[in-house]
Amino acid sequence: MNKVKIKEIFESVQGEGPYLGCKQLFVRFCNCNLKCNYCDTEFSSDSDYREFCPDQLAYEVNKFSKIHSISLTGGEPLLATDFLKDFLPLVNKPVYLETNATLAEKLLEIKQFVNIISADIKLESAAGIKDALKFHEKFFANCAGVETFAKVVFNEKIRENEITASCELGKKYNIPVILQPEMIEDKMSVSSQFCANVLDKFLNNYDNVRLIPQVHKFLNLR
Repeated sequence: MNKVKIKEIFESVQGEGPYLGCKQLFVRFCNCNLKCNYCDTEFSSDSDYREFCPDQLAYEVNKFSKIHSISLTGGEPLLATDFLKDFLPLVNKPVYLETNATLAEKLLEIKQFVNIISADIKLESAAGIKDALKFHEKFFANCAGVETFAKVVFNEKIRENEITASCELGKKYNIPVILQPEMIEDKMSVSSQFCANVLDKFLNNYDNVRLIPQVHKFLNLR
């Protein structure tokens, strides 16, 4: 039986990126193929999860009407593409995929069912993931035809070459780049002036860049 482990399903307000403030239904998948230094999300499948088959999960999510879209989040939802291929055709709302942008081939398996892609650019200085950019390059190429934006989490260790490389990806694939300062609980890990300086450095390389902190943390929302 095609089943998946879901950590939680909940309504909330999108607190990141260009869809900031939209009401969404969040479906959090267990497990991830990365372990980022700044990750603050509990997605382990060790305990406290529910198992669903595709029609069961579709029944649960289709109950919700006053939402902008269904956010597939995690963890990493693309680890469950076999499940998603059966589940997504049953969904009656736009699909918003939150992904670490490293599983390019997996994306192609479900791309036709996705309306918006929120894809990370993992900086080694913040995430601690080496050579992620080589995976992002192929991933963003495979996003063609689907509305996509890139999210860049940064801290005080951000490097000039990471800024340049992130901007090159944005320019090459004509996608917005959203800068997101790393948070420590509900506070930014860097000063407002540091954020403004980082934004200026990005804008010197690419004009489609915005600075948007995790607003749901300021609002004390999930």
